[in-house]
Amino acid sequence: MAIKIKKILVPLDGSKNSFRGLDVAIHMARQCQASVTGLYVLGITKPRPNDPISPLEKILLENARKIMKKSKLIAAKRGILFFEKVSYGDDEKRIVEIAEKNNFDLIVIGSRGMGAAKEIFLGSTSSYVLHKSKKPVLIVK
Repeated sequence: MAIKIKKILVPLDGSKNSFRGLDVAIHMARQCQASVTGLYVLGITKPRPNDPISPLEKILLENARKIMKKSKLIAAKRGILFFEKVSYGDDEKRIVEIAEKNNFDLIVIGSRGMGAAKEIFLGSTSSYVLHKSKKPVLIVK
């Protein structure tokens, strides 16, 4: 049974490895005529609607905006349709949930992100996604 890839999810955190993942996803998207969605997870609990934006949230949202702008430009230069998604919560859990909920065909994720110290103690985000996702996962070094 052949797998048709039309929607690719790429978690992005601004690290070199996450952008390598984006490059691979774009290459695959060109081969399959697929779209790419970049996902940035803020790593904080979503505030209630009337809560003011905290300084940390403001910084994270600005970082997400910069990463998505850069990613969209990279994809556009290669003729690939790029969608952006910013989410709140635990990064590894949100990646798996969003891939499932939005019916992505493939997750392309960098092997290591910005949280190298976290990986030593808690296990990497890519490892969690690989083991918990029901969707195919490609880990890029």
